[in-house]
Amino acid sequence: MRNHTLGDFARHLESVGELHRVKIEVDPVLEVTEIAVRALLEGRPAILFENVKGAKYPLAINLLASARRIELALGKNPEQLGEELIHFVEQAMPPKPRLVYDHWPMVKRFLNARPKKARTALSQQVIAKPNLDELPIQSCWPEDGGRFITLGQVFTHDPRDNKRNVGVYRMQVYDQSSTGMHWQIQKGGGFHFYQAQKLKREFQIAVALGTDPAMLLAAIAALPEGIDEVMFASFLRNAPLPMVRGKSINIPVPAQAEFILEGTVPLDETQLEGPFGDHFGHYSHAADFPVFRIKTITHRRNPIYPATVVGIPPMEDKFLGDATQQILGPLARLIHKEIKSVWAYYEAGFHNLLVVSVEQRYQKEAMKSALGLMGTDQLSLTKCIILVSENVNVKDWPAVLRALRDNFDPHFDFVMIPKVPLDTLDFTSFKMNLGSKMILDATEKQGARGKGQGAKSKEHTINIEEREKFERVIASLPREFSTIEEARVFEDTLLVVKVSRDGRGIVEQLVRMPELRRLKIIATVSADVDLNRQESYLWGIFTRFDCERDATFSEQTLLGISPIYRGVLGLDATWKPGYPAPLVMNDDVREKVKRRWEEYWK
Repeated sequence: MRNHTLGDFARHLESVGELHRVKIEVDPVLEVTEIAVRALLEGRPAILFENVKGAKYPLAINLLASARRIELALGKNPEQLGEELIHFVEQAMPPKPRLVYDHWPMVKRFLNARPKKARTALSQQVIAKPNLDELPIQSCWPEDGGRFITLGQVFTHDPRDNKRNVGVYRMQVYDQSSTGMHWQIQKGGGFHFYQAQKLKREFQIAVALGTDPAMLLAAIAALPEGIDEVMFASFLRNAPLPMVRGKSINIPVPAQAEFILEGTVPLDETQLEGPFGDHFGHYSHAADFPVFRIKTITHRRNPIYPATVVGIPPMEDKFLGDATQQILGPLARLIHKEIKSVWAYYEAGFHNLLVVSVEQRYQKEAMKSALGLMGTDQLSLTKCIILVSENVNVKDWPAVLRALRDNFDPHFDFVMIPKVPLDTLDFTSFKMNLGSKMILDATEKQGARGKGQGAKSKEHTINIEEREKFERVIASLPREFSTIEEARVFEDTLLVVKVSRDGRGIVEQLVRMPELRRLKIIATVSADVDLNRQESYLWGIFTRFDCERDATFSEQTLLGISPIYRGVLGLDATWKPGYPAPLVMNDDVREKVKRRWEEYWK
């Protein structure tokens, strides 16, 4: 079935039991968030709130918060689509006479990728003065700076060549006709705004709310700069996306959207934006960002307002992010032939942990690949890259740990890069947009450091007697250190230690203990991290350390100006003063939702 409008998709979900209508009144301030998060964790269907307090329109949430709903939106498994795409592109170079015949379904997708002009527009059935108070816009978390539009697809054009970009950025509501525009670094919309400021030209934009699900997936995808997201959406939906000229602005807008917000972003105006509970699981600090001034709101008759919630994983962005990297990830092989697969971990907020498998054809080729990726478009925001050999499943975290156990020697295989651009949402360096990165090479080594593929480290082989002794040492840590609450070892590689305080002091002592020398990494984490859940401890580690400041080794010296690292890598990944608070819902809201839970699902 083709889901070319949000309404089509919602009806399709309902017909297969993947959408539930909530008829009782709900509050967009916090209550909707708690319902959505709890529903996702319980594997419940998407939700259409028909009666939102103070709002004129219904609110849909969790529409793409499961692998099945993603597949229903695309009409195909995203991983299958990604493999078909890379196979076609590889076969097309150089072009062959039988290409069209042999790959007609994929050729047709490319032919359909060109947007088309619509004669009529559902999104312009109603033209109104801006009044954001009529929309069921959420206040998601207790310390948020206000209400936020969370699924606005922002359409911008480069004033130099009119090339289009579509991105999803949070938008804090200031009043009935203005919002913030949270353009982070390395985002297409922000680049276009920069050019408009240089040229001193009026910057018109449109924000679409509630489009074809393919358009949403295209908007959040990490496409190379200059690639048109509307064309990519048409490719995903296998049909041209209809566009129409805006009513008060001179740019095309989606003809089948639920709402279109038309307006301008003044070149010299900023306003304090935030805090906002973001997908790193913490509040992002308030800061000055550009302002969106809305001229006109158009919408279809009986529209649906779409929303999402981000926070401590897993959230809906897990499924959105995984789907887009399943489709686009294989394309890394086009630029770097040695790369076999890449995977960004949603548990770490995607940008904080990327695992890359490489066929290493000469010494340190994998390190070359990692440095290349760290300079490529949105992958340049990656904080930590772990390199593994081509036979390691990059999605299998225990397998990645075993590769580190067998192949990682920090003297040769660790690179730290200080004072470089970092994701705007990363707070660990205490400097917005700046921080440090690191690369860990866990590929099997050839040449001087190995005997070819399959060479393993003997240092970390462990017999039964040694294992029992080692386990006794781990079990004794909470007794030996008064601030250690719990400790767990994963794959004889990673020791995660939950502490009540002094994470730095504890990790510095642990990496120097002879009894722990067989480990590769020791990380201290805070008390809110669950060591029994991979999602939790990966989140707790990778969102809370700065590579330059919070990493240490058993031994570290300088040879000239070159750092020499030996032994165990220690990470102080505890929450630190000056960090924003992690996201926690108010007790009264949690109790309210718990009390009303069965009412929502009648």
